[in-house]
Amino acid sequence: MISKKRLAAKILKTSPQKIKFSEEALGEIQKAITRSDIRGLIAVGKIVKVNPSQQSRGRARETMRQKSKGRQKGKGSRKGSQFAREDRKRKWINRVRVQREFLKELIVKSLITTPTYRELYQKVKGGFFRNKRHIKLYLTEYKLIQKK
Repeated sequence: MISKKRLAAKILKTSPQKIKFSEEALGEIQKAITRSDIRGLIAVGKIVKVNPSQQSRGRARETMRQKSKGRQKGKGSRKGSQFAREDRKRKWINRVRVQREFLKELIVKSLITTPTYRELYQKVKGGFFRNKRHIKLYLTEYKLIQKK
């Protein structure tokens, strides 16, 4: 029977584990010796290919749901270097955009003068500020904010 299963698997281009014999047709299957005999039994449905249960994505979906909330993203869950996850350039672009947007906001609200704006803009370009908060600290420290 094992050889018949192997033969049927070759015909159906699959693994022998996925081949199922019909219980009622075991006698007929025993008598089948040629490839054409096996093909005939496949055609009438006495030998069938079964699809095993596939891998469930339920747990993967749950993990993704948690990650979207910011969970499971600690140091131990990370693979790859810091810049493999987000490259240096993209990080720089995002940081500079936020800072420049903040400066524009300040000039529109006329909280800083044009020369101050130019000076700060150049500092942003040179990578002087770490983030938006750092600009705020700098402005208060050097008293560059104008009162209306």
